[in-house]
Amino acid sequence: MSLFHQLQLREQNAQPIRVGVIGAGKFGTMFLAQALRLPGVHVVGIADLNPEQARSNLRLAHWPDDRFGAGSVAAAIQSGATFVCDEAAMLIAAPEIDIIVECTGNPVVAVTHLTAAFAAGKHVISATVEADALCGAALARAARQAGVIYSMAFGDQPALVCDLVDWARTCGFEVAAAGRGHKWRPEYRHSTPDTVWDHWGLTAEQAERGRLNPKMFNSFLDGTKPAIESSAIANACGLSVPAAGLAFPSGSIDDLPNLMRPEAEGGVLEGPGMVEVLNSLDADGAPIDYDIRMGVWVCVQAVTEYQKTCFEEYKVTTDDSGRYMCAYKRWHLIGLELGLSVASVGIRGEATGVADAFRADVVAVAKRDLDAGERLDGEGGYTVAGQLRPSTVSVPMRALPLGLAGDITLTRPVAADQILTYDDVQLDEGLAAVRLRREVEAMAAAG
Repeated sequence: MSLFHQLQLREQNAQPIRVGVIGAGKFGTMFLAQALRLPGVHVVGIADLNPEQARSNLRLAHWPDDRFGAGSVAAAIQSGATFVCDEAAMLIAAPEIDIIVECTGNPVVAVTHLTAAFAAGKHVISATVEADALCGAALARAARQAGVIYSMAFGDQPALVCDLVDWARTCGFEVAAAGRGHKWRPEYRHSTPDTVWDHWGLTAEQAERGRLNPKMFNSFLDGTKPAIESSAIANACGLSVPAAGLAFPSGSIDDLPNLMRPEAEGGVLEGPGMVEVLNSLDADGAPIDYDIRMGVWVCVQAVTEYQKTCFEEYKVTTDDSGRYMCAYKRWHLIGLELGLSVASVGIRGEATGVADAFRADVVAVAKRDLDAGERLDGEGGYTVAGQLRPSTVSVPMRALPLGLAGDITLTRPVAADQILTYDDVQLDEGLAAVRLRREVEAMAAAG
């Protein structure tokens, strides 16, 4: 029976999946725009630091005022409306709520929310992929120990890649590589919120209309978000990571089979089974036709002559050997697709992607020369960007994870393009995010 049919039955039987949303920014608003169209799903409560802004975003997403007028969780349950507040703890503690959707985008805050939700017996769908890159395997273990489900958010690229990789392996193919697309130039790694729209391809007016956060969008442009999402993909799919970080090879969708194979076979990969990001710009910075900038892909290898023959018979676009082909989804729709995670977790009891190890890490790299006493501003800001590294490289060098590089002070100078280390800052070891980070580092050290 399809998930949608099962949601309809939930609606008919007055047994909705009850959801609490933490964070009503861009991702949260995109999900909320769809939530009114999902049978069998009741958004009981929304928590945001700025409730008035959350209400404004609900109106932007075409919610009538009477749908978010409940004065408490209990009133929301009784009326079928939604309670808006500024206290995430109220939603986490509410016994009526089945699933917490965490979409604050702040990894330190998110880990606190996630671990509290596990302790309260709540399933969690995390749209804060930064938390997954920071300590996803430890979060997954904590959820298992609590007897609940921890899931990546469908609509975000990592969960979509997990779906493609699962398709490939369940069909009997060998995964050569998987990843997402991106618009990339090496100089973008120094981009700041002041320069993002010039490079992104939007006007300031378009950004304002969409209520787009320049710091968040800059994290995509400067390479941080591709590193974060590639880390999540590697840790959930058992894929390897380039030793020096993402290479961003240029190409179209049809170039993927030739590019995403090992160097020994004419491709760009260090070896089989890796994550990588395909660049939608050529060497001169010109757009490439039929790009996958906003999408995801998996490259599979025919391991038998019969598979290869079938590729040929069914006119599959392959590499020049006929052995590698790609499946892809050209677009991802972020929060507009989150309903699939809600239904999968709430009905099937299945995550739409979850880390099972700590193979890949995202290290903080200085965007410019930084002085002792400067305050780091984290993902997408003015001081650091994130780059992908194998955990076998990052952990021994005591690299500072990008997820802990927000709102902390440097204790000594760091040169531009240098990887920061724990010795450059002073962390609050009492934070849940730091504690779980230590757990995944211990996993890496133990092999």
